[in-house]
This record gives sequence, structure tokens and C-alpha cells, in this order.
Amino acid sequence: MDKKGLATSGFSQNNNQIYTPAETSAIDGNVGENDENVERGNWSSKTDYLLSVIGFTVGLGNIWRFPYLAYRNGGGAFLIPYMLMLALAGMPMFFFESSFGQFASLGPVAVWKAVPILQGVGIAMVLLITLVHISYNCIIAYSLFYLFASFQSPLPWSDCFSWWGADETCSRTPRDPLCNLTLDSGYSEVVNTTWLQANNKTCSNGSEIHVPHQGPGEQYWDKVVLLRSRSIDETGEIVWHVALCLLLAWLMVVAALSKGIKSSGKVVYFTATFPYLLLTILLIRGLTLEGAHKGIEFYIGSQSDFSKLADAEVWKDAAAQIFYTLGVGSGSLITLSSYNKFHNNCYRDTIIVCVVNCATSVFAGFAIFSVLGHMAHVQDKPVSEVAQSGFGLAFIAYPEAIAQLPWAPLWSTLFFFMLLTVGLDTQFAAVEGILTSLMDQFPKYLQSKRLLLTTGVCLLLFLLGLVCVTQAGIYWVHLTDYFCTGWTFITVGLLELVGRSWIYGVNRFIKDIEMMIGERNWLFWLWWRACWCFISPSLLVVILAWSLATFSTPTYGLMEYPDWAIALGWCMIIFCIMWIPIIATVKVVQAEGSTLYQKLTAACTSSPDWGPYLEQHRGERHRRQPNSAEAPNALVLLTNSEV
Repeated sequence: MDKKGLATSGFSQNNNQIYTPAETSAIDGNVGENDENVERGNWSSKTDYLLSVIGFTVGLGNIWRFPYLAYRNGGGAFLIPYMLMLALAGMPMFFFESSFGQFASLGPVAVWKAVPILQGVGIAMVLLITLVHISYNCIIAYSLFYLFASFQSPLPWSDCFSWWGADETCSRTPRDPLCNLTLDSGYSEVVNTTWLQANNKTCSNGSEIHVPHQGPGEQYWDKVVLLRSRSIDETGEIVWHVALCLLLAWLMVVAALSKGIKSSGKVVYFTATFPYLLLTILLIRGLTLEGAHKGIEFYIGSQSDFSKLADAEVWKDAAAQIFYTLGVGSGSLITLSSYNKFHNNCYRDTIIVCVVNCATSVFAGFAIFSVLGHMAHVQDKPVSEVAQSGFGLAFIAYPEAIAQLPWAPLWSTLFFFMLLTVGLDTQFAAVEGILTSLMDQFPKYLQSKRLLLTTGVCLLLFLLGLVCVTQAGIYWVHLTDYFCTGWTFITVGLLELVGRSWIYGVNRFIKDIEMMIGERNWLFWLWWRACWCFISPSLLVVILAWSLATFSTPTYGLMEYPDWAIALGWCMIIFCIMWIPIIATVKVVQAEGSTLYQKLTAACTSSPDWGPYLEQHRGERHRRQPNSAEAPNALVLLTNSEV
């Protein structure tokens, strides 16, 4: 019986052995009885896939980054560049990657059999998500620690308690500045503003004394959670309570991925849906607070500033946020879609996921800023002075605001449990991308050792992440995030588009998609063809150039990173992308041909085994595209009107 007969009869040929579906299922936890692909397995249901992708894309960036960006970049006016970037870059890239992975049923490295010269792009993706998610799991560890701490009443960061080490600079409200006042007798005395007002005196310029001040939330974050050192040069000791939370976070990942998509696809029924319930509860509570309207207005209401649209920085922020939240360029979308059944409608999935993702960002902003508006009202401050992004919002400003509410431990528990669930969903998809890439490259050795591989990879990443849970750990987390989540993802995404649209051929790619979702008219493809070939690549080039031109040295708080840390950050980028030219050179050298042109053409031509994973779909492809196996790409592309 040949391979085609094996596939259509429901038997699997793996490692030169023939297995029945039941035997294959015992070997690989990814495989179920009703799976179309009895070697790799498929999602148990369409809902499993959609929830997994939504869980991956809806992450911390939707909650702690988008609301701040909207406030900073014109409030409601920011939705204009945000939606345009979604249409021009986000959705085209999402549709591109999900259809790419689904067509070949391969991970982000093996899928580049389509254009072998760019296989280094897949390696760069895997290295990127590895570096990023070593530190990303530390954020989940922080959320776990705060979740456990929330089971106390009062919350430990609600006031400057001496039992956790609050010092004299800690205060729930800013302290009045002092004045070094020169008295009539010629002596000077330090007095406060209350004394000055009572004696009808003013403080002359240069004699003000600003008293150092930290809120209890900030001191708790620095002194208890992080035990933060003064700079990245002072590594200090491992912060064991955070290290144990990090270990627990990795154990959760192992448990969820132990049977591949069959187990993670069930976990996301809770982790991908429960955050919406928590966000709704927090929003309802926030809207009932006094001063909530101030936060809402500052976020997206009457404070909208349409003049901001003339600022190029606003458009760059919108594009970066779309890339950040949709996860394009990371390889995880390719991985998740590779487990779809061949005829799944990936176009409809694109619309659903992108709309849900962006709606979640806007929705989360209302929940966040309603509470921050109340905090500003209580402290009699402008909302701008309490609005923060990233760590400052998630672990300082919002917890401080929650601590002042009735039933504060309940709201705190809900908030940090929400952060935990949205973070874990993203982590599941990222680690699955790493595992799938390894199993696709070494199926003979790894396909039957899923649990061992998952445990080994997570243990290695945990050990590598220990530097992020030292006293200088937060500096390492921030450094990795600063250098590895921007330029590199955009560069990888740009090369993806160029490779698939200009080298592989956009018309050929469209025919591949039509094999899966059915034929569409020319008008339907006009928009996607324009985006993949011209609009999205041009946009990514502009964003990349603008980002590099406006590069500024990263800081954390008052600490500026030393030169060696900046150099290390650039080395992380180089380590990820250097494989692109290295693999390209190797492929050209190994390619057949007597001239450089012939070698380049051969290295850009799809591998003989490129195509749908299953034989029956390969047969369908040959019926629809008789010359697809020999279809020209690369240097002969333009002469054959492939673009």
C-alpha cells in the first residue's frame, strides 16, 4: 500500500513503520480518532482553535499597553490610525500566516520548504519567541505573587506598613514641599508650606526642598516583590519567592501542553473566556466609582485630540501595537494554524480573531481608566499623573487604586487572576511554537516523546530565566522586551511577505489558499494581493526605518542602562536575525547549478516535498495546478507574471 493509500485509509506511516489510528494516538497525544492528519493530529474542534488563537493574541498588551497608548496619542482619535494599521498590516499579515501554516501543516521552520533560501526566517522566529517568552513568564510569575498576596486583608500595598519594610519616604499622598527660609534674624530654618501660608510668607526661588516620595504600591513593588537593586550591574541574589512563582508558571505550561493541542485546546475554554467575565466585573465596578467619568473622558471621550494625527509617532505606535497584540511575525500563528484541518476557512477565522482582539483592547481601556479616574479623583490629581503603561500600570497604579476600594482583596484577586489567564494563553502558544518546530525537524526522535520534550524545554527555559528573578531581574525583563519585541518582529514579517509574495509568487499562493477555502472572484483577491505585495511591505519598511531613526537609550525608572547592556540588547537582535543570511548562503552554496544565477534560482525554488501534508490533498493540488511542483519562483518570477 502506497503513502496515498495509507492516508486515505486512515493508516499512518511514520519512521518507516505503519500504525493504525489507535496506535498512532497512543504514540502521539496530539492525535485523536477523528483527526484528518493521523501523524501530526488536528484540533479537536474549531472552537478549540479559535479560543487558542484568541487567547494567544489577547494578552497583556491589550490590558496594560493599549489604554495608555490611546490616552497618550489623542484618545478617541487614536482609533483612526489603529484601525487603519489593522486593515493595512495586521489583518493581511494574520491571514497570510494562518493560511501559510494551514496549507502545509508545518511549523514556522519546516514551512519554509516553500522558499528554502528563507528558512532562516523560521529559525529567527523560534529564537525570538524563545528569548521573549523566557522573560514573559516572569511577568506571569509577578502576577502569581500578587494573586497570592491578594488573599490578605488589608492588602499589603494599601498603606506604608513597617512589617514589609516601608521607609520614611513612603506616603499614600505626596508630601508638601519644604522651604529653607531665611528669617529676619539672619538664621535659616526649614519650614513647610502650611507655616508659610499661616505667616503670609513665600518661598524664594532656589530655596524649595522637594521631599522624596514613593507611594506604598511602588515601594511594595520595589522592596518586597523585586527586592530591586540599584542597577543592572548589581545582580544580587535570586529572589526566591518570585523564582518559586516562576517555577509554578512553567509547571502550568507543562501541564497544559503535555498532550499538545489536545490538552491546551481544552484549557483555553477557561483561560481564554474567563478574562472577559473578569473585565466586565471590573468595568461595572469601575463605572460605579466617584470620578470614573474623568478617567473615561481622558481615555477616549471629550479629550480626543485629532491634531495628534499629524504626528508620525502616533502612527508608529498604532502599527507597533497591532504587531504586538496580534502576534504576527512570531511563528505562533503558523504553529496554531498548522493543526487545522486542510479545508478550514482561515479567512473567516482572520476576521473573527482580529475583530475580537481589537474590541478587547478598547473594552479593557474602559475597565482600566474608570478605576484610574476614581484614583485621580480621590488624590485630587489630573488623570495624566496616575495613568501609566506596562509594569507601572499592572503592578503599581492599578493595584494602588484597587486597594482604596471596599472589598479590595476581592477586586485585587480578580484583576491578577485575569492577568494570569491572559498571560498563560499567550505562553501556551509560544511554547507550542518551539515544540512544534523541534518535532517537525526531528520527527523520528521526538514525535513519540511529547511529554519528555515539553518538560525538557520548559525546564531549560526556567533555568535560563533565573537571571530574570534576581534582584536585577526586572532590568533584564525590560531589556529583553525593549530590544526583542519591536524591530525584529517587523523585520521577520517583512521578509515573510517578500518571500511568499515576490519569490514564491502571490498568484500561486492565492491558488493554494483557494484549495483550502474555495475559489473567490478577482475582486476579493484584489485587496489582499495589493496588501501582500505592496501596501503592507511598504508600511513595514517605513515603520522599521522610523523606529531605528528615533531609537533612544532604554531606561527603567531613574536607571539608565550601561553601554554593555545596550550592546547586549543589539547582540540579542543580531543572534536572532543572523541565521537569515547564514542559512540563505548555505542554501545557495548547496544548490545545484554551475552559475550563481542558477544556484540562486534553485535555492528559491520550492523543495520537491513542498505542498499539503496529506497525499490526498497533494493529489488535489496537482489536479488544480498541474505544474505546481515545478512552478518557477525567485528570479524568473516577474517574467511569468506571478506577482
